[in-house]
Amino acid sequence: MQHAEASAAVSPKDRFVTVYGRKPVLEALGDPDLAVDKVVLADTARGPAAREILDAAARRGVPVRRASAHRVKVLAGNGRHDQGVLADVVAPRMRPLAAALDGRRPPRTVLLLDGITTPANLGMILRTATAAGIGGVVVPRHGVASIDPLVVKASAGVAFHAPVLRAATAEDAAEALRRAGYPLLAMDAGADQTLFTARLPEPVAFVLGGETAGVSPGVRRHVTGRVAIPMAGGVESLNVAGAAAVLCFELVRRRIGG
Repeated sequence: MQHAEASAAVSPKDRFVTVYGRKPVLEALGDPDLAVDKVVLADTARGPAAREILDAAARRGVPVRRASAHRVKVLAGNGRHDQGVLADVVAPRMRPLAAALDGRRPPRTVLLLDGITTPANLGMILRTATAAGIGGVVVPRHGVASIDPLVVKASAGVAFHAPVLRAATAEDAAEALRRAGYPLLAMDAGADQTLFTARLPEPVAFVLGGETAGVSPGVRRHVTGRVAIPMAGGVESLNVAGAAAVLCFELVRRRIGG
């Protein structure tokens, strides 16, 4: 596990948010608050659109690499909307989960995302968690939506600066958190105790399950407790992004965070 995480630490997916498409790339290059590591431009890209990107990169001193159109699609992870260009934007608070847990000040509060595949939900969760001062949001490399331009848009740009922690899968992350001494509390509408009355330990990790399947079996076996958000009016549950918002600001109210 440690060897695998050490290898993952040098992965670009643990260091950058990759945006693709002409407009998102130009927006990233035009934002002085963002550090762009590099631009990758398809070798077939020519004309005014390509020139605009090349000029914008030159103004920022950002290197531009040429690659085949197929390679750009592979790197972008999107076969339809890359438009032959991508940019790797430095995410200063993104790091491997293992590095965060082994650091001098491990996060006191962690959200573990398990099977959340809707970009809008991921973006809103990242925005809310950052605003609430949550210590880390585990966004696994597999089984959860990629942090792409749709997620960046849903987060209103906060995804670039969110405290994202990377792991291979949600199950790997759950195991690592438990080994590090974190109780895992699953947000579950059927739980007997509510978020507002439960005793919440520190440190603590909360599991937010997917939009349809909820918490996966592999993660569920590491869960140590469950908490619910009380519902009225015949409403069964909240959207996962709404539930995350309630959770995050209950932690703010209790002054649990960071």
